[in-house]
This record gives sequence, C-alpha cells and structure tokens, in this order.
Amino acid sequence: MRREVERAGLADRVEIDSAGTHSYHLGLPPDRRSSEAAAARGLDLSNLRARQVSVQDLQQWDYVLAMDSANLEVLNALRQGGNGGRAHVARLLDYAPSADTRDVPDPYYGGVQGFERVLDLIESGCEGLLEAVQKKHFSIR
Repeated sequence: MRREVERAGLADRVEIDSAGTHSYHLGLPPDRRSSEAAAARGLDLSNLRARQVSVQDLQQWDYVLAMDSANLEVLNALRQGGNGGRAHVARLLDYAPSADTRDVPDPYYGGVQGFERVLDLIESGCEGLLEAVQKKHFSIR
C-alpha cells in the first residue's frame, strides 16, 4: 500500500500501519519467504515487526482492513467490545472486485507460489483501496 500511495503522490497525506489480530509473532519480522517474494517485486519489508491490533486502532484509523473473514470477525468483535471506533472495517479484497476470492489465503504451507499469489491479491486490493480513498478523501476521480 505504501508503494501505491507513493506512486499517487500522497505519501505525505496518507499514513499506513500494519497489525495482526493474534499475538503469535509479536515483535518478529515477516516470514522470510514473504520478505523474499516482496523483495523480488521491489518491496522492502525489513522494517516491519508484528504487533497486535487494538481498540485504539479502530479509533485512530479511517480504515482497518482484514486479510480474511476470520480476521474480519475478530475486528468486528473488538469493535463491539471496545466502544465502536470510527474506522471503516472491511476485508482488503472487498476493494479488489476482479479477485476470485474475498479472503487472502495463508501462504504458510503453500510454498513459493502461495506467497506470490498472496502478493498478487494484496496488490490488487491495495490498488482498489487507493482508488476508493482518493475518490472519498481527495476528490480524485
């Protein structure tokens, strides 16, 4: 998403963060295979470290996006238990109408091809999300 925002010339106006719904890998960098697949596309994930999403995220951010339906359920439960929040909560692939799925699959057991597929889906979702953000917040059609 950062690359898409930079390409659109909005890096100084759009803030992006990342968090997971579970605490499995707190403080750890992305899976080596994710980093390698991303690097092959010119993306540097080396500064990322896992953190868990919080109620404050739902209050601070305009959009909080889930990678799949199970994570969306966790986010909605967090919203209900924590005073709502202002964030629009959805799945990332809700912004990728041409994707053949609404859930980004877990690539952990899918080999290199699984990580490539996930990146394809995420890039598609980010492109659609940026388009929606531009239309809603920046009057860019």
